[in-house]
Amino acid sequence: MQGKVWKFGDNIDTDLIIAARYLNTSDASELAKYVMEDADPAFVSKMSPGDIIVAGENFGCGSSREHAPIALKEAGVSAIIAPTFARIFYRNAFNMGLPIFELPESAEIEEGDTVRVDMDAGEIINVSQAKTYKFTPIPEFMQELVDAGGLIEFAKQEIANKEK
Repeated sequence: MQGKVWKFGDNIDTDLIIAARYLNTSDASELAKYVMEDADPAFVSKMSPGDIIVAGENFGCGSSREHAPIALKEAGVSAIIAPTFARIFYRNAFNMGLPIFELPESAEIEEGDTVRVDMDAGEIINVSQAKTYKFTPIPEFMQELVDAGGLIEFAKQEIANKEK
């Protein structure tokens, strides 16, 4: 995956990702219209599908709402890179099929840079700066969830395989 970088700081909580006032729906396309609105009101209009968020420490802290990774993925965010993630967001992101990568050096990546993620090599390549970083490996099972499109799709595939 490769995309343009959008930067956010430390402690971006789930209410900044998708504000509670929009949680009266579980329609992913409706949620996507408002993703990151309270952190950057123009984010959705500026970003393009495939773009990547690079954030500071503790991305996804706050409540355990699954709406946050759902809204990010539906908006077209292809991945999130940060030094650390809140544990419940970490798991929810993989359950929704949104790849996230722990990278201690993420502060070196600038907004507007083009970044490529090579999951097989375990590398994040900052194309704009010609720098390559090794990211914390994703557990194999979590990678399978991303490849399947999330936990629900993974379960459907497992059931179909067992029925064969």
